[in-house]
Amino acid sequence: MTKEPRDAPQFYLTSPAPCPYLPGREERKVFTHLIGLRAPALNDTLTQSGFRRSQTIAYRPACEQCRACVSVRVKIDEFSLSRGMRRVLRRNADLVGETRPARATPEQYALFRRYVGARHFDGGMADMSMVDYQMMIEDSHVDTRLFEYRLARGRGGAAGALVACCLTDRLSDGLSMVYSFYEPELEQRSLGAFMILDHAERARAFGLPHVYLGYWVEGSRKMEYKSRFLPQERLGMGGWTRVG
Repeated sequence: MTKEPRDAPQFYLTSPAPCPYLPGREERKVFTHLIGLRAPALNDTLTQSGFRRSQTIAYRPACEQCRACVSVRVKIDEFSLSRGMRRVLRRNADLVGETRPARATPEQYALFRRYVGARHFDGGMADMSMVDYQMMIEDSHVDTRLFEYRLARGRGGAAGALVACCLTDRLSDGLSMVYSFYEPELEQRSLGAFMILDHAERARAFGLPHVYLGYWVEGSRKMEYKSRFLPQERLGMGGWTRVG
């Protein structure tokens, strides 16, 4: 009789819950744990199969009547800037991006609270404490970094204000943008789009072919922006399909 290895991943299914993207629908998720020495390789495999990471959990939608959530990744070797994207880069030319270990700080948390309070006040993150935020950032068994974006340094070398952050996993075939947030009062800068463009350039410099953007949901205004980063690949029943 074939025995399953003790460290083989075990998958679980959540109970139905209201869909956060499409009104009137329910969602279910299949998930497993990302822990120990096998976590980096498993995270690679699962991300390429449409999973996302949250702390030490990898999950993907498993809705019985809906396939609206589609995994999206940008094809870096073919990606080029549109006029609108060039304008975004010009508007943010005064920002300095730094890569840091995945460590939570009170400054990040204050920015996170302003972002969630303005953009997702009715979501599941609205009541997150500093301890909860620290777990989101630091509880990882994979290669995770935090990208901080600040205004250009002021006089005397003092660090400028923190205006955006992105928690990012480095995979064997790309960068996976796990979660990003930014200063809501600077909406005119399009900081969410800027961080994607910055990750695309970093992936190109690393020689990585993809930037994973998570799920795109047709009909959801929250996810509409992801469709603008072309060409991209979307994961369907037959595998990854090029779009754009």
